[in-house]
Amino acid sequence: MRKATFLLLTVLFISACKQKTVKVYFKNYDESSEIEKQQDHEKKRMQFKLLQSKYLDLNKEFAPFEKELSSFSEEECQELKPLILEKDIPTIQKSITNNKLTYEKLTLFYLYRIRKIESDNTKYLNEIISLNPKVLEEARAKDKEAKEVDEFSLNGIPILIKDNIDAAGMITTAGAVALQNNSTDKDAFIVKKLREAGALILGKVNLSEWAYFFCEDCPLGYSAMGGQTLNPYGRKIFETGGSSSGSGVSVAANYAVAAVGTETAGSITSPSSQNSVVGLKPTIGILSRSGIVPISSTLDTPGPMTKSMVDNVILFEAMLGKDNEDAASLEIEDFSPKELLNNNYTVQGKRIGVLKSILTDSIYKASVEKLQEAGAEIIEITPPEISSDGFITLLNIDMKHDLPKYLSTYGNKNLTVKNIQDVVEFNKKDSIKRAPYGQQLFEGIVKDTTTLAQLEVVKDSLSYNGKKFLQALKAQNLDVILSINNYHSGIAAVAKYPTLTIPMGYKNTGEPVSLTFIGKPFTEKELLQLGHVFEQLTKVRKAPVDYN
Repeated sequence: MRKATFLLLTVLFISACKQKTVKVYFKNYDESSEIEKQQDHEKKRMQFKLLQSKYLDLNKEFAPFEKELSSFSEEECQELKPLILEKDIPTIQKSITNNKLTYEKLTLFYLYRIRKIESDNTKYLNEIISLNPKVLEEARAKDKEAKEVDEFSLNGIPILIKDNIDAAGMITTAGAVALQNNSTDKDAFIVKKLREAGALILGKVNLSEWAYFFCEDCPLGYSAMGGQTLNPYGRKIFETGGSSSGSGVSVAANYAVAAVGTETAGSITSPSSQNSVVGLKPTIGILSRSGIVPISSTLDTPGPMTKSMVDNVILFEAMLGKDNEDAASLEIEDFSPKELLNNNYTVQGKRIGVLKSILTDSIYKASVEKLQEAGAEIIEITPPEISSDGFITLLNIDMKHDLPKYLSTYGNKNLTVKNIQDVVEFNKKDSIKRAPYGQQLFEGIVKDTTTLAQLEVVKDSLSYNGKKFLQALKAQNLDVILSINNYHSGIAAVAKYPTLTIPMGYKNTGEPVSLTFIGKPFTEKELLQLGHVFEQLTKVRKAPVDYN
């Protein structure tokens, strides 16, 4: 008996020794003095209650890469920097083809960079929620393939996706503790398309919890799972924008080549603008929404967020395709990024609508003058006053019906929450950690008794008013209307018009400002071409100084 017991203990001891010890790079610290100082911020939304996540352990996320990262030095990181940092996809692919870089080294560079910055209490940005444990294995497989890869290809390119988008083998939380065990074995349709194009899914990024339709007047970029996302252009000074906060921040800080965000009304344009990156919100139906945690089947869409127009076009093109699981999904004519970005395209003769009410903004005015000097015909417009009554009702009722559909169709079968009411009750059990800013909007969804028939009336009214505000596009035969940041994203959303936002400068404080192009439905190609010309005319984007 003693001998058997001894043998058992010996086996258990050896087994325990063989288990990998998770190295500790990320440690929680006392943030009370930071939080106290933050209460002096002039913006109420920036008066944070907390910074660090109470649930996330990035040490576990980095554990699968410990062996490779242990042999990747700071010197090697610095050597690779000129080949990777701020570089677009064609440039990176040329370095791969010329044997100056490998997909594995490219991926290791980003993993090393993320770990280095995010483990620094003075620099972290809180935008990583999870990492793909197989990404290095996938990168090595790409390196074994033929080197002759088209420069406009996504092959081997590490991409980050917003954590409301499903990816096989990873959790999808939408930033909520209620979904912390929502692992999936199926990719969202757009993720499947990205993988087919050869992209590497590096990981999932933070967001405003439940895509910022959860708490009222809470900080942009906050989620219980990921903590408070911070802006690299002004850490704890400038807002990150929302809800695709992590997508915008990760691209700006060079944590990946590009990212995917989602928008209902401003959730791509807002963080793209605040983080000086390019963001496209396409016409509803052009990109699939299946496998994405919803707010509104009426208005939701994913979209690419990148440092440059060329990357935006490449990422957008890769995600195209008709999805039979999304009733709104459409088949549209494919295109070649290289042909679309032909330098022969100009703004000569293009009719561009400019909003008189915001011409007082000096950066906006200077951008308009640049386009005019390049040959564009500028038409000043004053849109009519419109009503946005019913907008919250639309989101309430759509989410009341759409979230349960996602949970039953795509969610992990072991989830205990099945609808909005379940989430509200779940959070009440530990509201200090799960909902420190409250859950007023979710409580509003539960209380809203609007019928589906009444909802149709609301939708029609909002659509009518949105199109009325943007009527000059058709009435005056305009190619686009120009706005600032996400000023008119809600209007474009209900009208179902696409928007493209591009860096156009920086305020005296250093806060980024973007020019937003609003186009007619299904004019994405024209928007992207115009955006490319504007980018080439201005070339104003600068990387955040503290993250070079």
